Amino acid sequence: MKHIMGAAFCALLASGVAFGANAETKLTIATVNNGDMIRMQKLTDDFTSKNPDISLEWVTLEENTLRQRVTTDIATKGGQYDILTIGTYEAPIWAKKGWLAPLDNLGADYDVNDIMPAIRSALSNDGKLYAAPFYAESSMMMYRKDLFEKAGIEINGRLTWDQTLDIAKKLHDPANGVYGICLRGKAGWGENMALITTMGNAYGARLFNEEWKPEFNGQEWKDALSMYVDILGNYGPPGATSNGFNENLSLFNAGKCGMWIDATVAASFVTNPKESKVADKVGFTEAPCAVTCTGANWLWAWNLAIPSSSKNTEAAEKFIAWATSKSYLELVASKDGWANVPPGTRMSLYQNQKYLDAAPFAIKTLAAIDSADPINSTLKPKPYVGVQFAAIPEFQGIGTVVGQQFSAALAGQISVDQALQNAQQSTDRTMQKAGYY
Repeated sequence: MKHIMGAAFCALLASGVAFGANAETKLTIATVNNGDMIRMQKLTDDFTSKNPDISLEWVTLEENTLRQRVTTDIATKGGQYDILTIGTYEAPIWAKKGWLAPLDNLGADYDVNDIMPAIRSALSNDGKLYAAPFYAESSMMMYRKDLFEKAGIEINGRLTWDQTLDIAKKLHDPANGVYGICLRGKAGWGENMALITTMGNAYGARLFNEEWKPEFNGQEWKDALSMYVDILGNYGPPGATSNGFNENLSLFNAGKCGMWIDATVAASFVTNPKESKVADKVGFTEAPCAVTCTGANWLWAWNLAIPSSSKNTEAAEKFIAWATSKSYLELVASKDGWANVPPGTRMSLYQNQKYLDAAPFAIKTLAAIDSADPINSTLKPKPYVGVQFAAIPEFQGIGTVVGQQFSAALAGQISVDQALQNAQQSTDRTMQKAGYY
């Protein structure tokens, strides 16, 4: 969910550069333009030198465009790509549809049992792995230790959203360029909805009840959305409805956010003195709870998968095994340091003292990922899989529309009650039309 890349290298990759001359098999790989994926592309000489009969062609795209392209290609069996970069939302849905090839031959030394249980479960269908995780994340709070100390604030245990609101009020100092809290306000199922759904979970809400009927008209969602609009609207930066992951990362690194609740993968960037003005002042703690902590932090992974339409399955699986292996982590560490290896996928990484010494956020990241359960993510029973989304084909459209309504409430264009009523009606129509009831 982040998008960081060198412009020149991006242009080179976007044009589709093949690595490995005179190769017999060419793999076309669709991927997202984030920093970890760009680093992988720079390191692929290691793979092609070991597999001289395989060449690689990259199609590197912005997240929304990537989703659109690969969804169209796989749904129409276009066969344009041999390897797809997909999220934990798409993987189980596409596996059930028969659109993905199972990853049965990742090699004897791949150690599939080393993959984080929650991540492995999210990428499996009927006990088979259909995508391999490249990096994974949960969400947590990053905060300014110096501002907390100055305000006399100590964190004792996991915060509630009410406590977070009180802290935001104390830290909010716009006259000096510091805002109490930064959160995602940009509309989108992968932007503001990722955060707000975890807030809804914390307040005891759920997207659908056991009969698949939406519940945006309940008190739980009203409590959650009211808190979101209050804390971000009154104690966040101006123009918060335009801020997603990248915008908030820039604000935090510039020292403008007292707190920021977002992806754990941000931790390596906010503690990197080359990128952050507050690198030595950042603390980490869990995402806030409310009436429950269940589902209060999300679970996401960017993964590599093979469309069933690929004619190069064997070669594609070789590449996926290379890119998601323990050896790849060691390769990144040897080039860029342990703090920059893709996080969140393998248990052994969190037993590696070199990584723990280099990454002060490692233990908090691990705890957040371990506590995120896509099956049991709401206080009441639910029929869907997913923490911050429902793994059904209709959710992408539902999340987009509802996210727009919630963003409009944050902007003050409509009330919280109106936003929830609109969300309820539009989701109800979609679910009825799809035949859920």
